[in-house]
Amino acid sequence: MHFISQDLEDYIEQHSEREPALLAALNKETYQKILLPRMLSGHFQGRVLSMLAKLIRPVNILEIGTYTGYSALCLCEGMQENGILHTIDIKEELVDFQRKHFDKSPWSTQIVQHLGEATDVIPTLAIKFDLVFIDADKENYINYFEMIVPKMNKGGIILSDNVLWSGKVLDEIHPNDLSTKTLVEYNNLLRDDPRVETVLLPIRDGLTVSRIL
Repeated sequence: MHFISQDLEDYIEQHSEREPALLAALNKETYQKILLPRMLSGHFQGRVLSMLAKLIRPVNILEIGTYTGYSALCLCEGMQENGILHTIDIKEELVDFQRKHFDKSPWSTQIVQHLGEATDVIPTLAIKFDLVFIDADKENYINYFEMIVPKMNKGGIILSDNVLWSGKVLDEIHPNDLSTKTLVEYNNLLRDDPRVETVLLPIRDGLTVSRIL
């Protein structure tokens, strides 16, 4: 869903930082070879993720939902020299595709792939994170948040993608639409939870920035 006109979206992209060649190639190959390429963060949102990471300067990053690895590489752009990014996904068929592009980047040895359910993987990570990006199954957003908060450093940032859900958060919720129901509850949680301060940005399909207090 386009919340602003396509012409304005094009203008915004044209007046933002250019997409790096490595990411442009990954973008192109995702559209050529992978199902549901719309799941890719893409040029503009990727530059937003990169800029936020550069402002935060994280050492440890957690990404929930790798897909083809585009957003992981964007987040790595702001990671400190000794940093590590842990990324979790359930799709075994994408692991080699991700790794091929990770290995072309300067952060090949700093990206750790985890295959499995994030609710199983997160408890095994004995790490404090400075930056987390949630972009996976919407039904588990609240579960992910509750598991992540105790693993965050004070002042750490949680980014949550797709929180506007094509505008469906404003519609009457169908009883069987668990994704929309959960996202509405999640957005209310982020607004009201005293452990975080939150701003919801109308970027692409909605991106929430939550800071650990």
